[in-house]
Amino acid sequence: MKILVTCPPMLRLIDEFRPVFEKKGIELIAPNVVQTLSVEELVDLVPQVDGWIIGDDPATETVFAAGKKGKLKAAVKWGVGVDNVDFAACKKLGIPISNTPLMFGEEVGALAAHYVIGLARETFSVHNGVKKGEWPKPAGISLQNRTVALIGFGDIGRSTARMLRAFKMGINVYDPFAMTTDADRERYRFIEFPEKLEDADFVVVTCSLTPATKQMINRESISAMMDGVRIVNVSRGPIIDESALVAALKSGKVYSAALDVFENEPLPMDSPLRSFERCIFGTHNGSNTVDAVRRASERAMEILFGYLGV
Repeated sequence: MKILVTCPPMLRLIDEFRPVFEKKGIELIAPNVVQTLSVEELVDLVPQVDGWIIGDDPATETVFAAGKKGKLKAAVKWGVGVDNVDFAACKKLGIPISNTPLMFGEEVGALAAHYVIGLARETFSVHNGVKKGEWPKPAGISLQNRTVALIGFGDIGRSTARMLRAFKMGINVYDPFAMTTDADRERYRFIEFPEKLEDADFVVVTCSLTPATKQMINRESISAMMDGVRIVNVSRGPIIDESALVAALKSGKVYSAALDVFENEPLPMDSPLRSFERCIFGTHNGSNTVDAVRRASERAMEILFGYLGV
């Protein structure tokens, strides 16, 4: 039996997991993956294996159909986000599949809070200045009594809200599918997007990428925000229309942005976003702590081994 792993965080710790596969007599296929493999590469690899632990690869119907014609019996999407995986195709082809939910709320929420603090206190300019031999002292803004527009109230959104509330910030939550408790409704204000966007000092995106959320941060919604708003995205790049964000950064409508994700990843060298000194950029790395990677990898293996009966 063979299992393919194409998830970069898991691959970086793969030597820790090799004994688990060896104990079950499973051959581990662990290619060198920086971000994702192409459809062509996957069409070649996936039919050769019985199980597949998926990263952010284009897990399309074409790939699964090729796998079904070969040996593929089951798959697991490592992590929470599933926008790159055609679950409908798996159902049609009879391929059991799951993600690993509720894995990264604390880790990604902490990064979102980190970005809010970084934008508020302009720590990026201090860091860059000190490295150049300068001694900058930018006047930031305080967090207490500021308002956050939090888009998404799943596992990550809940963690983000709890952390930001600790700074005495007000939280307006936008999530029509939020499962709320009485305590949630006491702590946060649940409203419909884009109501009250003009009140938000920070807009923080933590929702899933769906047809409804794709480019929901666009020219129209940005125009409804207050002048000088700060935007954070730790979710998926296409939720923000980057051309609209670039225009708003140029005009000053958006004061600064912290983006862990982009429409195209890695961020292209010719992206105009690179020209804005007040922006903080990440590498789609919000969930990547050693602890979280171990936890999600162990869960992914557990689910896949269950599907395969090993």
